Amino acid sequence: MTPEPPPPSPHPSPQSPSRPAATPAQALSAMDDLIAASMIGQQEMAQRLGLNVTDLTCFAYVLQAGEDLLTAGDLAARVQVTTGAVTGILNRLERAGYVTRRSDPQDRRRVRVAAVPSAVARAYALYEPHYVRLNALFADYSPEEIAVLTDWFTRATALANSYREELRLRHDPGE
Repeated sequence: MTPEPPPPSPHPSPQSPSRPAATPAQALSAMDDLIAASMIGQQEMAQRLGLNVTDLTCFAYVLQAGEDLLTAGDLAARVQVTTGAVTGILNRLERAGYVTRRSDPQDRRRVRVAAVPSAVARAYALYEPHYVRLNALFADYSPEEIAVLTDWFTRATALANSYREELRLRHDPGE
């Protein structure tokens, strides 16, 4: 008895008419469009939350850390600002009711940053519809394709961070 062939995949193959082949230049152009849309979207989200983009970025890192609270130094390193600048950011976020500072139990000289639950709820209410749509978009891809996307995003982020650091360290010939 011959086994039945597997049912057709609900995911189109990479060469299907719904997903035509693309060149690296086309992929980079699409990425540039996504980055621009994301930057404009972040500005809109920040305005709706009463923040500037840098403050929203810091708040996002605090949210991402969850219960593993970040220090001011951690935030400064992630956002690429000085510790003095991050103090101003944290002052604004604290005044706006987004974060609180807690003493570090291992080092009383250091503070850790925690998100205020009501601020978390406001941010999630604003971002959740967008993430629902993004998750629906992922449903169009196979687990293997999502793994490729995840790998590419992770490696591209590392490359971008490395290049940004290279630029920061590069001597400006105009000086």
